Amino acid sequence: MPTRTIALVAAGIFVFTAAVVLALWWPGTAGLSGQALVTARFDALRTGLSIGIGGGGIFALYLAWRRQHATEVGLVQKERDQADVARAYELQRDVADHTRLHAERVAAATEKDAADRRVTELYTKASEQLGSDKAPVRLAGLYALERLAQDNPHQRPTVVNVLCAYLRMPYILPGDRPANDADEATRTRHDTSLQEREVRLTAQHILALHLKPGPSRDDPVQTFWPDTDLNLTGATLIDFDLNGCHVREAWFDGATFTETARFDRATFTETVGFDGATFTETAGFRGVTFTGAARFDRATFTGKARFDGTAFGKITWFGGATFNKIAQLEQAVVQHPVGNSA
Repeated sequence: MPTRTIALVAAGIFVFTAAVVLALWWPGTAGLSGQALVTARFDALRTGLSIGIGGGGIFALYLAWRRQHATEVGLVQKERDQADVARAYELQRDVADHTRLHAERVAAATEKDAADRRVTELYTKASEQLGSDKAPVRLAGLYALERLAQDNPHQRPTVVNVLCAYLRMPYILPGDRPANDADEATRTRHDTSLQEREVRLTAQHILALHLKPGPSRDDPVQTFWPDTDLNLTGATLIDFDLNGCHVREAWFDGATFTETARFDRATFTETVGFDGATFTETAGFRGVTFTGAARFDRATFTGKARFDGTAFGKITWFGGATFNKIAQLEQAVVQHPVGNSA
């Protein structure tokens, strides 16, 4: 309550008290004298003062109630204000968290897009290099694809398919070196074939390198690419070496293995096919594990075929296979029948 209002109320109480005292002092004592007059005037003064004090007390109680009520209202309002501040803080924090998460998602998406673009650019450039007519450029493309697959595991199947597709492309072996008096075109073709031979050997080496799990298959080396499939159908493979490699599924149907073919201690977890394949020299399958079906239908073994200690998991087919020399099968383990053995 304003101070002026309080002063006016106090003045009003004082005036009212004075009026009561005066009304009781003069009219109420008219005609009295002596001790009766003194008593009457004392009673008038006491009554007036009681009224004044009572009115002042009531007004004081009213002021105290108003003060208490104002305090309680203030506390309630303070609590509401604190709750509003807390809600505003929570809202601000939620907005900040949402903004931060959105920024992180945008940054992650931007980073992923940039990474995808880099991968696409690297893959495109490497693929273009494989189509070059210069052997060093093709070699650079092979190594670029290898690095791309090593750094990006989800790209490995694609890179392996590209390498296999490159090896499936037609190729004529260089043969003997032309005589010194051969024409320029003949020497150029021979040199080009020799260079392509090195490129193909490099592609084969890259595949073999990343199919070796290392000493422990439970804890393979970082360069190992697990669950890899090979499709080398009809490929011309030179001194092919998959010793100790671990392959899921492989197809060598109609492939030509020039020079020695080495598969010793390799593991094929699913189907592997050598239907119609030609092995021009020794074919080594010692200690190989064929978990799935193995097919050698119509395969031709010009040199020695060594299957010492080989484990055949499912039916293995040799229907129509040709062995020009003795096939060694000492200590081979056949868990299921061998179909049409030749």
